[in-house]
Amino acid sequence: MNAKHVPRTMVVPTIAKFADPLARMQSVIFPTLTHDELLREEHYLHHIKLFRQGQFTALVHHNDKWTIAGSTVTFRAKWAFFEKAHTFQEAVSDGWMDNHDPDGEWLYGGDLSVHPDYRGLRLASQLYDARKALVRRMNLKGEVAGGMLPGYHRYREQMGIEAYVEKVTRSELTDPTLTPQLRNGFKVKAVLYDHITDPRSDNCAALIVRPNPGYEPYRMRSYAVH
Repeated sequence: MNAKHVPRTMVVPTIAKFADPLARMQSVIFPTLTHDELLREEHYLHHIKLFRQGQFTALVHHNDKWTIAGSTVTFRAKWAFFEKAHTFQEAVSDGWMDNHDPDGEWLYGGDLSVHPDYRGLRLASQLYDARKALVRRMNLKGEVAGGMLPGYHRYREQMGIEAYVEKVTRSELTDPTLTPQLRNGFKVKAVLYDHITDPRSDNCAALIVRPNPGYEPYRMRSYAVH
């Protein structure tokens, strides 16, 4: 992107015609993931049917047209779902997000991705803001996700993964993924071992949580599925 010209951006609900281009972006955004871990067109179409409100796409106005530049996929779940050890594939039901529970009081971020050509435009922050607004609107307790740790490979010879996560949490080190998540209000709950295919982090991830400060225990949550 031309640094002198900052294009317009916006986040909108994901619709069916976005499914194919979003799927084609996956391998570019996540080069370490296996084919089975990447989201396909049929996955995105299923997410829309399953939990339409929880799916968002980031658009960039580029070359006189709106271009798909990133997205986030979510589902609702109860806290007990996260307390047991789980892999990424188990959490996202092999990409289908069929662990979605319409009564779930937490929003699980199954995926948040921005195409490399459009990074630096704060699209990830806008997608996180869309999720935060959804949590508040539905009166959920907060958000949970498994955050990748792509920066760990630079420090593998110096420290273990838990020490690395602790230093990133204390802002002593910077991780390309976890640091922005912390800046967006997430806290690290635990390290997830053998969670996702990423040699950079020895297949580990961080279980991150962002509570909803506006959660009202006695206010009915929104249970609408569509």
